Amino acid sequence: MERIEFRTIEQELGVGMFPTLVPYLNDISLPDMVRTAELPFARREGKPNLAGSYAGLLGDSVRWPSRHYLGDPVLSWFGDGDTVLLGCTCGDWGCWPFTAMVTVAEDTVNWSGYRTGHRDWGYHELLPVTFDRLQYEEALQTTVR
Repeated sequence: MERIEFRTIEQELGVGMFPTLVPYLNDISLPDMVRTAELPFARREGKPNLAGSYAGLLGDSVRWPSRHYLGDPVLSWFGDGDTVLLGCTCGDWGCWPFTAMVTVAEDTVNWSGYRTGHRDWGYHELLPVTFDRLQYEEALQTTVR
């Protein structure tokens, strides 16, 4: 099983620095992981800087005790139960969202079905990940303000 952290990171969002919530899987930021998967597609479009061009999410609505990361998303791009995990570097999550399906079971939480809202890029390199639910919820609890 993978280990997750939700870190509060100060990020420049076009109009100043803001605290955003960024998932880290096994000490690697989700934007860095996504960048690796997106780079071949972005290069083909002649826009390599688009790859991994995401920011963490703003606002208390995604912080504990929110169930956003527990299968009850506050932010959903496709409207089919997807959960926005990352937003745009401009600060508007809907401008450039990165989503996954979050499935919660008794002992595990699973992320799968990764998509972005504005490109038909494949995420085959990003395999589904499974987290221990207890560790996952403990990580979420650290996000409370």
